[in-house]
Amino acid sequence: MLLNLHVKNLALIRETEVNFGSGLNILTGETGAGKSIIIGSINLALGAKVPKTILREDADSAFVELVFSVDQPHQAEALAELEVFPEDGEIIMSRRILATGRSVCRINSETVSAAQMRRVASLLIDIHGQHEHESLLAKKNHMKYLDSYAKKELEGKLQELSSCFQVYAACKKELEEASLDEEQRARELSFLQYEADEIAGAGLCPGEDEELEADYRRLAHGRKILEAAAECRELCAEGMSCASDQIGSAVRALLSAAEYDEALSGLAGQLQEIDSLLADFNRDLSGYLDDFEFSEERFSEVEKRLDLINQLKAKYGRTIELILEQKKEKEAAVEKLLHFEEYRQGLQQKLREAEEKLEHISAEVSRIRKSKAAELTAAVRDALLSLNFLDVQFEMEFTKLSHYTANGWDEARFLISTNPGELLKPLDSVASGGELSRIMLALKTVLAQNDETETLIFDEIDSGISGRTAQMVAEKIKLTAGSHQVICITHLPQIAAMADTHFLIEKTSSDASTISSIRMLDREESIAELARMLGGVKITDTVLENAREMKDMADAVRTYSV
Repeated sequence: MLLNLHVKNLALIRETEVNFGSGLNILTGETGAGKSIIIGSINLALGAKVPKTILREDADSAFVELVFSVDQPHQAEALAELEVFPEDGEIIMSRRILATGRSVCRINSETVSAAQMRRVASLLIDIHGQHEHESLLAKKNHMKYLDSYAKKELEGKLQELSSCFQVYAACKKELEEASLDEEQRARELSFLQYEADEIAGAGLCPGEDEELEADYRRLAHGRKILEAAAECRELCAEGMSCASDQIGSAVRALLSAAEYDEALSGLAGQLQEIDSLLADFNRDLSGYLDDFEFSEERFSEVEKRLDLINQLKAKYGRTIELILEQKKEKEAAVEKLLHFEEYRQGLQQKLREAEEKLEHISAEVSRIRKSKAAELTAAVRDALLSLNFLDVQFEMEFTKLSHYTANGWDEARFLISTNPGELLKPLDSVASGGELSRIMLALKTVLAQNDETETLIFDEIDSGISGRTAQMVAEKIKLTAGSHQVICITHLPQIAAMADTHFLIEKTSSDASTISSIRMLDREESIAELARMLGGVKITDTVLENAREMKDMADAVRTYSV
């Protein structure tokens, strides 16, 4: 359940905090007061895209925070699969939005991606936007609603179906690419064989290029190396006043003086160690110079070998390991072409097996869908009857595609008839705006009951309805709030009267700025707000009495689980 919303520096809101209750939470206010900003801020906290102009002009950042309580074991288990764990039974989801357009999302103080926020949000809350009912006009969305309803039965099956389709599609693509004629196959075989032989003929060894490059650098700079080493030997061991002679003299001087002062013994010992190290160094340097050879022949061999390796790198890969991997792949391709018919037969067999498996899982998924579709449409029809559809038929029509997809072979759409004796027709050719709103409300309440989503948000679900229909929609929302937390923005007094908790959103303006705020209403304030919604500018005693009577009648509506 959504416990708290905290918003700062967002659009018309400077800073506000809302503590939502259980049951039905109603938000009302004048047009333009900022009602949709509240739902928009919730969407932002749940990972929605950030509009460019969402920050207040005088702010360098905005902040939205939601606090959810998690009481249901199934929710805790689903959250744990996303590595999100409630702390003291609560989850805090926040988002700081910077003026640069960047944002930082956090769940329980841990930074996460916006995608992760959306995944977590899908387990906690279901938001019905102002124009979402229009999605019913797109046939492609109907299957999504059905699959959502049948989630428990289909979840593992749909994953298996998707995997089977990927194998099937890969086999089919490979078989299509293997349709070479004799001439093409001969050309391809000749070219692959040439490339494989070219790599094999080079006799490459991993790490060989690094050794050759080191040899090349040494041989290419042989004269400079010899001159530097010879100069070093001259300075350290052979020249007049060389380092070895100088240190030897220094050692003898200190040792002669150490006879008279023991403090010099330690220093003389250190200098003797230096003399010994220098003697070792001089021997090693002389050995290096004696062994160093420069061979034009060796230099030419190294240069040619490196040129060959670099040519192969340019054609087959930037390292010897990648070149050798290419050799294996080309040899495998050669083998495949040498036994092309056997290869194609193997592919055909693999494709048949993949298609059989895909056929089986597609049929199973289709059977589950049709079974659950009957349940879903029956439940939606009952809900529609309670929403002032006097006589309604609601069904789902299935068509089998001529090809497979990652979602099976089913294509489906909702059909409806709203008048006695009228044939069932697609939604987009029958339903008006007000009817679509009620159909979506019926669908949402049925889906919410099935997947146990605890919090539902309806943003102006009352679009296009009035009169008795509005009253029946209000009662349906009230009944839904008996088993869910419902947060509803509405313009209809019939719905607002049903509130367990009523919030008023107000806009105040001054010369400097315009600010939206939200506050909870007590019973008398709620009645006054209902009167405003009923009576418009002038609220008479009669309108106020009508509002009080509407509130009393709403309180009398019996709440029970849908």
